Amino acid sequence: MRFVLRRFGFYLIAFWASLTLNFLLPRLMPGDPVGRMFAQLAGQLRPDQLQALRRLFGLDNQPVLLQYVRYIGDVFTGQLGISISRFPTPVSDVIGSEIGWTILLGATALVIAAILGTVLGVVAAWRRGGLVDSVLPPTLLFIGSFPYFWLAMGALYLFGSILNWFPTSHSFSAGSVPSLSGSFVWDVLAHLVLPALTIVIVSVGGWMLGMRNTMIATTAEDYITMAEAKGLRSGRIMYRYAARNALLPTITSFGMSFGFIVGGALLTEVVFAYPGVGFQLFSAVQSLDYPLMQGIFLTITAAVLIANFLVDVVYVFLDPRVRVN
Repeated sequence: MRFVLRRFGFYLIAFWASLTLNFLLPRLMPGDPVGRMFAQLAGQLRPDQLQALRRLFGLDNQPVLLQYVRYIGDVFTGQLGISISRFPTPVSDVIGSEIGWTILLGATALVIAAILGTVLGVVAAWRRGGLVDSVLPPTLLFIGSFPYFWLAMGALYLFGSILNWFPTSHSFSAGSVPSLSGSFVWDVLAHLVLPALTIVIVSVGGWMLGMRNTMIATTAEDYITMAEAKGLRSGRIMYRYAARNALLPTITSFGMSFGFIVGGALLTEVVFAYPGVGFQLFSAVQSLDYPLMQGIFLTITAAVLIANFLVDVVYVFLDPRVRVN
């Protein structure tokens, strides 16, 4: 319990530091979003309206310290401001409308890649020099080294345009009404296949190689030799003794990756025109939408910290050495 409380305090401090950086970074960037809006409207705004917009977006001449205090108060009351690029929609509404699709895509690809890569890594390490160990790691790493957008566009051209097996864009067909009906769920899954498949192909090699290396180190431990000397079945030693202990670094990587899911897969969402937080972040940076950038950064940071804290809690149950220390 003391370990969990200590880690909770650490993550609270990290969250406060991220809040402070999140406040400062957009203000250190060059440019003025309100001035850009003024230019786009070809001078239709009066000076008093321009000043009102600056006050609304927190870009007036108030002291930075006062802006910081007001920003912290707004964050803890759930007020993330008004999006400049999608004025007058609140930032929370913009993020809320896209984050579900981002989590669906990212979580699906991450779970498939992590499970598939971990199982392949266990088999490759346990049967070193075999077909799986000799062929799959270099092949998957070779495929994963290709530029992601190249693989995505290749999959889009082959499976979407030539073979016409899967839809080529968006998260559901135009004209469909979101619902829990079987036809709509099937439509969403069909649109999910190509974006998720390309992410899995690129990332599964890393999961496999990480698990393989950890398994090789684990199989050299004395308790594995003792288990073999006692005549235990090979499958039992592999899964219950070696793989269970080798799984701890993979759990850490999974937790960190799960936190970053909220940030969205930017290139995936751009190539497949898939709605998501990553594409919104790209648009926010282009339009100098400070409130939306801050809201997305804050959401990503909170997700990463929460995921890491949950991994620490899981570690307490999986590794007795953590409880002892």
